[in-house]
Formats: sequence, structure tokens, C-alpha cells
Amino acid sequence: MTKVYVPRDSSALSVGADKVAIAIATEAKNRGLSVEVIRNGSRGLFWLETMVEVVTDRGRIAYGPVKPSDVPALFDAGFLSGQSHALCLGVTEELAWLNRQQRLTFARVGITDPVSLDDYLSHDGYRGLKNALQLTGAEIVKAVTDSGLRGRGGAAFPTGIKWNTVLGCQSDQKYIVCNADEGDSGTYSDRMIMEGDPFVLIEGMTIAGVAVGATQGYIYLRSEYPDALVTLSQAIDVAVKAGYLGDDILSSGKAFHLEVRRAAGAYVCGEETSLLESLEGKRGLVRFKPPLPAIEGLFGKPTVVNNVISLASVPIILDKGAQFYADYGMGRSRGTLPIQLAGNIKHGGLVELAFGATLRELLYDFGGGSASGRPIRAVQVGGPLGSYLPESQFDTPLDYEAFTTIWAVLGHGGIVAFDDTVDMAKMARYAFEFCAIESCGKCTPCRIGSTRGVEVVDKIIATKETLEHSKSIKLVRDLSDTMLNGSLCALGGMTPYPVLSALNHFGEDFGLVAESGAS
Repeated sequence: MTKVYVPRDSSALSVGADKVAIAIATEAKNRGLSVEVIRNGSRGLFWLETMVEVVTDRGRIAYGPVKPSDVPALFDAGFLSGQSHALCLGVTEELAWLNRQQRLTFARVGITDPVSLDDYLSHDGYRGLKNALQLTGAEIVKAVTDSGLRGRGGAAFPTGIKWNTVLGCQSDQKYIVCNADEGDSGTYSDRMIMEGDPFVLIEGMTIAGVAVGATQGYIYLRSEYPDALVTLSQAIDVAVKAGYLGDDILSSGKAFHLEVRRAAGAYVCGEETSLLESLEGKRGLVRFKPPLPAIEGLFGKPTVVNNVISLASVPIILDKGAQFYADYGMGRSRGTLPIQLAGNIKHGGLVELAFGATLRELLYDFGGGSASGRPIRAVQVGGPLGSYLPESQFDTPLDYEAFTTIWAVLGHGGIVAFDDTVDMAKMARYAFEFCAIESCGKCTPCRIGSTRGVEVVDKIIATKETLEHSKSIKLVRDLSDTMLNGSLCALGGMTPYPVLSALNHFGEDFGLVAESGAS
């Protein structure tokens, strides 16, 4: 029986993958051919979705982008045996987009059936957990610390330090919380893991629970991810039945239970303390710190809060060792980062590389330049609160410290490209407007500063080359300084990043000569 892989990832579903899968199964039946259609995750080549793969003696052969109407002609051309066709891309593993990557966290995504435990196990799944069950909590935490893994959600805080704090707390109950409320514009790596390899997240959370002595975990899932909810729920049920979750994990005497909870639909709930409030059934308001969530988190108990990619990176560390993971990357940025290319880009999709690759390499070698064919003028890295970077900074390596030196953030690894038709004054206005809409309202700098910011940028756009214009520019800088230093959380505290970077690097759009610097 010939195996044909058709993605079940949301990106593929949005362009008709379900219809393609049905068309293939129907065409095979009508021709009396034996075909097994397997729904895999996306390989991340979004411009080629729906990308269909056929298992042959030469390996998996890819075809794309396939529409339902293409299916009869594919059968006529002999695609079940990997024959030539206008949509044939060749051997999947040899595609330049894929073979130049270093896929660690995404090693199985697009290769396996996401809800098949047998598939997961046959591709090195649960080896990390089995190793962890032979270690003490302190030994597990040391491995994570030595690997250099830092939070992939944006703050880049060392994961091992957070885990060690929870490990050292004495409590009758501890929790592991996965922040899967992926709300940054241009980001989708969390969703792709949850839809394409949910067991790696489950395994990572289980290892975290074993490490710090937590017996209950929660995945706080973005409400706009219904497909991820279905896949995660199926995978958790499979893991429970197979003994990888429950009161006695793999007969080790250790317990870990896991539930998925739908998020509140608010951007601010991506902030860890606001998330915990929401998870407790309250309005998502930011908490004052201290106490830290690692000491008093969910329901006042010690809690590990990590994002999806952080937790999904843990199994490989416990499987292959801390040094294996630390050997990737540069400086204090160890391992790999799933980078998401979006916006005005020809080849959008997910690229996983070791830290150290440059923006220029990503935008042109992987992204193929702008979709419009015009010069890329600016990129925003790190979501809607990330800085806008000009072409002169495209050679900056993807490294947390390198980005800090240019007053920018890597964040969740999202890169949104803009060509030379973009109006950066309007983009600065959007940053203020976004903050005003998404603010929880608890602190004045964020709540009032963002609203005033929209008004002032509108005035700047309307009053160029006047005395009033100069006063408005100064007021934007004063507002930004107040928000940067006085906001309770990163929503208000980071809104100045896109605003000031747009003003500093693209001053001509504000009626100024372009400046440099951050203040």
C-alpha cells in the first residue's frame, strides 16, 4: 500500500488540504489503487501548501502546491511512484529550504503522524523522559541549565534557573504551565509544534514536572487555535492510555497529569502573571512582582511557566545531553531558534537554525526577498512590540545580546518584512493603537500613554514642518520614556521599541532627517 502524506496543519487547511486529502483517497478508490492517506504536520514551506508527499523507494517525493483539481492529473502522471509532473518538487529531504536548516525542536514536524504514538517512539520520542526518570530532580535541572536553554517566549530568561527556583521551594503542590497563547503578529511556531508534534510538548512538560516535583500541568492555549486543541487533546488521551501520563508514569511511581485550557483571547494574557490570573478564572490583569510565579504562581503555589518552544526543546537535551544542545548557537544564545518569516516575503514559512544566522540570510536566502519584488525597507522582529530594523542592520546575527546592542529584541522569533512602500509613521501609530486596545488597564503609563500616543502621532502626520510638529515629536519621546520606565509589564514597557525605532531609523516618514539611537 502506497503512503501519501497530506498536512493537517492550519496553514495547509486554510488553502484546502482537507479537500486534497479527500480527492486523493477518492481518486485512488475509483482507480482501484491501494493508498493510505496520512495527515502529517506542515514542513513549513507555506508558499507550497498544500504540499503532498508520496513514499517511494527513493524516499518521500514532494508535490506542491496541490489543489483538488490537480489530483487526477497527478495520478495520470504516476505520482504514486514519484514520477515527474509540473508540481513535482523532488525528494523532500533534498529541498534547499529544508536541508540548510538545523532542525532539533522541529525534527519530527512534517515527518510523522502527529497523534501516532508509534510514529513518535520510532523517531526517538520519549527517550528524554526515560532518561529523566533515572535522574534526580537536581540532575535534570542541571542538564537543562548546562544546555544554555533560555526562554523562547521572548524574555530569554535561563530556563534552568527558573526550574531550580521551583525545585527549591517546599510545597504540597507545584505546577507546570505552558504558555501557548501565541499572540505576536507573524508567529506560528508554537501552533506548528502543537499541531505537528504534540507529543514533544507533552514529553517536555512531563520532564519538567519530574524535575521540580510538580504533578499537574496546564497548557494555556490560544483560543484562536481550534485545530491545535483537537490535536493536543487526542495526543494527551493517547499518552494517558499508554502510561506516559497519569498517576504512575511508566511504572516509575511518579505522577503527572495534563490538561488543556482555552485562553481568554487577550494579548496581555501572554504575560505570565496575567496568564495565571486567567487560568485561575479571573480577569487577565498583570500581577505585581515580587512574588515571582516560581515561588507563588498558580493558586499561590510554585509554578514553572515556559512557552511551547522552551518546553519542546527539553526532550532533546535529556536524550542527547546538555553539551549536544549547547554546541549549537553563539555566545550566550545556545541551541536553535524556530524563525517565522511573514509579511511582504516571497517564501514565507518556518526556518529552524542555530543562533548566529543573519537577517539578510533569512530574508533573501530563505525568504527569497519581498513578495512584491520591491526592496525590503524594514523588518519587525519580535512581534508587534519589536523594533523596526532598517536595511543597514540586516547583517545583525540572531543572538539575544547582539540584538540588545541595536536596541532590538528577538522575542518569539517572528520576522515581518515590509517593502519600500511602507509608511513608518503609520506603523508607529499602529504600535500605540495596538497597546491601547490590548492594555489590561492596570497601570497608567500603558493605559493612558498609548492612547495619547495615537493622538500625538496623528498630529505629527498632519502638522509636518511646523513648530507644533517639533513639539509633537518631543512629546512622543517623552511618552515613550514614561511607558518604557513606568509600565507594569512588557506590553506598555516595550511599545516604545517599534515607535522609537521607526522614528529613529525612518525619520523622513515623520518629516525629519533620519536619526540614529534609541532616545
